[in-house]
Amino acid sequence: MAIWRNREDRYGLIHVALHWITALSVIGLFALGVWMVGLGYYDGWYNRAPWIHKSAGMILFGLVIFRVIWRLINPLPKPAPGTRPWEARVAHLAHIGIYLLLFGILISGYMIPTARGAPISVFGWFDIPALPAVVEQQESVAGAWHEWTAWILMALVVIHAAAALKHHFFNRDDTLRRMLGLSPRQSVTNGGEKE
Repeated sequence: MAIWRNREDRYGLIHVALHWITALSVIGLFALGVWMVGLGYYDGWYNRAPWIHKSAGMILFGLVIFRVIWRLINPLPKPAPGTRPWEARVAHLAHIGIYLLLFGILISGYMIPTARGAPISVFGWFDIPALPAVVEQQESVAGAWHEWTAWILMALVVIHAAAALKHHFFNRDDTLRRMLGLSPRQSVTNGGEKE
């Protein structure tokens, strides 16, 4: 039977889906962003790539807002058995950092094209209106912020992925399995040994 909401020992399918859709979107948007800044004016993708990047970014913005709301009404499972208290604290801080960076990237991504008062067209389906500029040279300031926070986020994502792999291959606990939506494979004592 499908488990939609988080339980004490595992993540629900909605949380798992939100995690992986967000992760793949962030990586895809980062790769697209790095690629598109190198395009020349006469390249066929010069206008199309930024349009896709902005549209997908605004959809991700809505998804991240929904994810935060879902997180607030749906508590996380307890850390996997065998997780040390300091590891749980570091993981919690890393998740807060990821959320803050995501909002920083998404807000600055909104501020770049709307600095001149133009709305953002989301795949031609609907427009997100522009708000008045809030800082001088908003397009440049937001652009620099967008780029730097994107690189910092990707570094944190690599560390986050490495920690998940460490839990899976070295600690041999169910941290990664739970985020894949799989049921626990083992029982672990506080010392990290299989029972």
